[in-house]
Order: sequence, then C-alpha cells, then structure tokens
Amino acid sequence: MKDYSVSHLFSPIKIGHMTSKNRLLMPAMSINFGVDAKCHVTDQLIEYLVERAKGGVGMMLLGGGGVHPGGQELPDLPQMYNDDCIPALQEMVRRVKPHGSLFGVQLMHGGRQSYLPLKVAPSAIPAPAVVKGDVKALEIDEIKELVSCFGDAARRCQTAGFDFIELHGAHGYLINQFLAPNSNIRTDDYGGSFENRTRFLFEIITDIQKKTKNELPVGIRINGNDYIENGWELAEAVKLAPLLEKAGVVYLHVSGGVYGSTELTIPSMYTPHGCFVHLAEAVKKHVSIPVITVGRIKYPDHADQIIKEGRADMVALGRSLLADPYYPQKAETGEFSRIRPCVGCCLGCIHAVLAKEPGSCVVNPDVGREYLLKSIKKSDRSLKVIIAGAGPAGLAAARQFALQGHRTIICEKRKKPGGLLALASKAPGRGELNDILAYFVRELERLNVEICYNRPLTLDLIHEIEPDHVVLATGSMPEMPVIKGLFQTRMNLMTNVDLLSGNMQTGNNVIVLGGGMTGLITADFVASPENANQIKHVVVLNRKKRFAEEMSSNDRYYLRERLKKENVTLYKNVSVIHFTDDGVVFKVNGKETVLSGFDSVVISEKQSPFRDAKNLEKQTRATFHLIGDAKSPRHLMYCISEAEELARSV
Repeated sequence: MKDYSVSHLFSPIKIGHMTSKNRLLMPAMSINFGVDAKCHVTDQLIEYLVERAKGGVGMMLLGGGGVHPGGQELPDLPQMYNDDCIPALQEMVRRVKPHGSLFGVQLMHGGRQSYLPLKVAPSAIPAPAVVKGDVKALEIDEIKELVSCFGDAARRCQTAGFDFIELHGAHGYLINQFLAPNSNIRTDDYGGSFENRTRFLFEIITDIQKKTKNELPVGIRINGNDYIENGWELAEAVKLAPLLEKAGVVYLHVSGGVYGSTELTIPSMYTPHGCFVHLAEAVKKHVSIPVITVGRIKYPDHADQIIKEGRADMVALGRSLLADPYYPQKAETGEFSRIRPCVGCCLGCIHAVLAKEPGSCVVNPDVGREYLLKSIKKSDRSLKVIIAGAGPAGLAAARQFALQGHRTIICEKRKKPGGLLALASKAPGRGELNDILAYFVRELERLNVEICYNRPLTLDLIHEIEPDHVVLATGSMPEMPVIKGLFQTRMNLMTNVDLLSGNMQTGNNVIVLGGGMTGLITADFVASPENANQIKHVVVLNRKKRFAEEMSSNDRYYLRERLKKENVTLYKNVSVIHFTDDGVVFKVNGKETVLSGFDSVVISEKQSPFRDAKNLEKQTRATFHLIGDAKSPRHLMYCISEAEELARSV
C-alpha cells in the first residue's frame, strides 16, 4: 500500500452530544457466538469486542440485538428482550469502554428473515432467498407490541451503560420489510403510502425517546437501495432522511441489499470497492447530521478519500476489523503494510453464520478465540523450525513460529511464494487473494524469517539446520482422473495448474473437467476477455450435484453471474462415458450428450496431497508435521488456522 496521509479519517466528529475520536465505525455483525443458553453475552463475545476497542476504532456496535424472541435473526445472538440480560451487558460495557471507543447496540427484529419455524412480517410473503418457511402477517396489536419491545430494549441498553443505539432498518429485516413495497402489501395504516410504510419506524423512534427520556442517542441503518424488484429505492431513502433528522435521529448509516437482491449486502471480492458509497453520498446532500457509508472499503487511503471529498462523514469497517482488530491503530500511525487484509471471500464471516455456525475469518483464525488466547504465553524456549513450502499455510506458520520466539526458516522449491493461492489470484476478480500472501511475506521480512527459494527440503538441509520441528506445507497437485479415452485424445490435455501458471495455453474450444471452485475460476479465466485467446466455447463438466460447494454462497453468486456468457455452458451431475479425439460423451439425468469440435481439455477436479518429504522423517530426530493441502486439500480457512494453531502448540 502506498504511503498516504489519513488525517481526515482520524479527525474527531460530533454525533449528537457524543464525540468520536475518529471517523471509523465497527458496524454490528451477526457473529453468532458468545452467548449462553439464555442468549446473554459471555466472555467470548466480550473479549472479541475488547480486542477491537483496543485497536482504536472510534465507534463500535454490538449486535444485532434481538428485541423479541419471535424476531431472533440467528440462534446465538445477544437478546435485549428481558431485564435479566442487563448484568452481562453491564460487564461488557465495563470492559470495553475504558479503551476509548463509543460503544452502542444495534437493535433489530429479523421478521421474515429470522431463522425460526414461524416468522412474522408486515405481510405473509416469504423472504425471496436464504431463509425459508411460513410467514404470518402481523396484526395491529402485535405491531404495537413490537414498537414497545424496541423501546424496552433501548431502555435496557441505557441501563447497561451503552453510549447509543442503532436501529437496523436495512438489509430486509423487519423495519425494512415495512418500508419496502414488495414486502408490505398492507391496506391499513401501516401499508400503501410512503407515510404509512414509514409509520412503524417513526413509532419505534418515539417510543425509544420516551422510555430513555430522550437521553440515549439513536442512529439508524437504512438501505439506500434494496436492489430487488419493487423494493425500497434511493428516491425514498432521500425522502426519508430529512424526516429522520427532524425526528431526532443523530446519524444515518446507509447500506444496500436484502436477501435475494442483485447486489448482496455483504459483497465478495468480485465487487468494486466502495460499492455503496454513492448511496450515502446521495443521502448526505439532504441532511446535516452525520452520514456513515459502508461496502468494501478496505484500504485506509480510500476511506480517507471518501471523507476528504465529502461523500460521507464516517466509514464503517466490518470485515476489515475481523481480519485485523488493530486496523485503525496501524492506519493512524502509517503502518498500512502491517494491516492484515480482508480478501472478500465471505467464507468465515457470513457463509458460516448463515449456516448457523459461529462466525470466523479466513485470514484471522483468532476471531472468536480472543478469550482463550489472552491466557496463552510465549514459549519460554527457542526452537529451530524448518518449514517446507511458502504457500499460505507455510507463510502463516512461519509468522506465528517467529512471533513465538522460534528460529524459523522456509525452504521453497519454486522461485516465488504463494503456491496454488498465487495461481488462483490470476483468475479474473480474484486478485485480492494476493493481498494476504503479500502481507505474510512483509511480516516475515519484519520478523527476519528467511525464505530460501529454489530450494526443496532435503536431508542435507535438515542436517545443516538440525531443526527441532519440520513442518510440511508442501501443498497439493491436481489429480488426473482415469476416464476412458482421456489419455488417447488428440485434444491438448492439461491441468488448471499448467494453465494458470502459463506453462500451457488452450485453443479456442475448451472442456473444463471439474465444477468445484477451481473448475469455475478456471473456466472464468479461459472465457475472460483478458485471455489472449479468442475463445469460442467453454464447457464445464461437473461430476457433482452442485457447483463450487466449498465457496461461500456470496462469493459463488458473483462467480456464477460472471459465467452467464453465451460462450460458456455448465453441466452438473455429469457421468462421463468417454473422451473422443475432439470431444466427450457424457450423460446428464440419463440423457446422453455428445460434444465435438474441441481442442483442449483442462483437468480441474480433485487435488492430491504432495508430501514426499515425509519419507525423511525416519532419518532425523526432528518432529514432522503436516499442514494445509499437504495434510488434506481444503480451502484457505483451514490452511491458515491449523498453521497458526500448530505454531502456538509446540
């Protein structure tokens, strides 16, 4: 990252009667861990937030906090609907507040997007995606009850000592469902006109102000655009904004998207940085209260530029603060290169959560483990460690071994680091994968860890170093399937590694065997305009029932959209009968298909661990370990997490 002044980002800002020390907000993220059986917050969630407060963010939010048991979005989120939640929240505030961040709670009701058997909403219309199940239309008395529940929850937050609250009126949850025409077809006082569709929201604000004596600042997150047919749109957001200011709201936090929208609420690496900034910019022109923007704002200089240009008053960093809690501190001191970067894969932060699992982070396995790690001390003895392989697992292990005080050296048989991840980053839209590799390399330079390129692990090297531990992070290689005719075909036969490394090139008509993540990004690479070849047709043969199951649904969505091209055809649940000289014969659902006129076959299916160096273990006193793909080919999350866990455990 280039050197750049971020003085605008680190200037204070007045919000109601509060002052934030900088322009960075950690938004509420449904992290789905850190609560007990009653959904009271526990030490796990407290330490996760303490770590981010220590990192220097100006404002931060706990949430989403459920205001009613019938609107709990996910099973393991904090609840604010009983007074017995207050003592644990008070303890959280006591431990977070000394670190200087303004600390608030986002209050929400999931409505039809709640993971509950029976969901409620303005109208009995199911969510368009993700959450399935019956939906019941709210009666008038039930609406009044929920208004009161928001006010009571705000009172509990005030009693617990929080600085402010934020209402979640975006992303297709209950308040947003009242606002949007496609989810609200009521014909009473809560549906139809703009005034009626916004009534629920304004009644909530009034009830909160009454129950907190108008002493607890209220912000709100709204959508600038739902990005779905007949949804809430920017013109209505612009109309609503000054009315919210007049009602006493102290800030507007502008986002976009709902479940099933064409632009996802949590966009992946395929999405341009600052994808929702234009929405905040449009709203800001109509109010004088602070406006917060969000949406793939990753680099400090970009965030600062947004503030400098007056497009927004603050910037929300969600996943960037999962990846590195100390992002604000490092940005303010100019240590941009030391910020551990989010790569936009959406795998740990949202994919896991939507599967009702605890949230995490692919590049930062410490997420959710802060309460355990605070008691782990550095090793009291220095060991010698050789790591074979400079892919993501090897680099991550070397960094953590060095941080533990061990003498560490990496030997890499190739001339560059990165392994298969570096090749994957060459596919269109996936260049940010290189960011985590570059971060690890910079960290190893800072920690004086030597990487010996063009040097495989040998017995001579082991005897020279005499290590206590040898870590095999040697990765994996494509597995060539045994299919009739494959090795007799006249078509060019290659693997995805051959192709992405530039060792081989395809012709104009290409068959890709494999519909997992590597198969799809390989097809995208081949079919992309950036590819020098004039591709006429790319066919993907997936022998599984689903495409790219190992990817997050958000990341996969954008990749599948990219592959909706006239010259790309995808088949799944394929049974390959045999390859011919210029094509393939296969069955799908019992129907035989013959393809001909092809000149290239790219194998991009299974990977096999590469661990030949394990044979050296019997000839040395060193303890050998397998990590990453050398242990078992899997996605990046496992590579980095088991690498760091190993380094802490020896």
